[in-house]
Amino acid sequence: MSDQDCSQNPRARQFTDLQVWQDAHEFVLDIYRFSRDFPDEERFGLTSQLRRAAVSIAANIVEGFKRKGRPDKLRMYNIAQASLEECRYFLILSGDLNYGDVDPLKQQSRKLAKRLASYIRSVEDDEKKRN
Repeated sequence: MSDQDCSQNPRARQFTDLQVWQDAHEFVLDIYRFSRDFPDEERFGLTSQLRRAAVSIAANIVEGFKRKGRPDKLRMYNIAQASLEECRYFLILSGDLNYGDVDPLKQQSRKLAKRLASYIRSVEDDEKKRN
């Protein structure tokens, strides 16, 4: 994990400075590109659910970044983790329905999960150092 990911790093003045957010945002863009070719009947089904869950990952990182208390921050980051797990299921479903090659997105989701877990540990460790 880079120093840039530490929540108290002075260089992380805004959420866009966080590598974990940058990775999550790229994942959202890739999900949108991937789901663009889903069947029309999925517009209000799988397409919408997959996109909503992907956006939720990045959005909850943003919200957590702005929260003041550690418990609030960690709760938002945990919600981001849960949304990522939702995406991972929707990718399995998309693959089973033959809607496209999900392997690159599955790999990207694993990397994002590791980055997010590492970021959460850094927030937790920062709290331990303060006590």
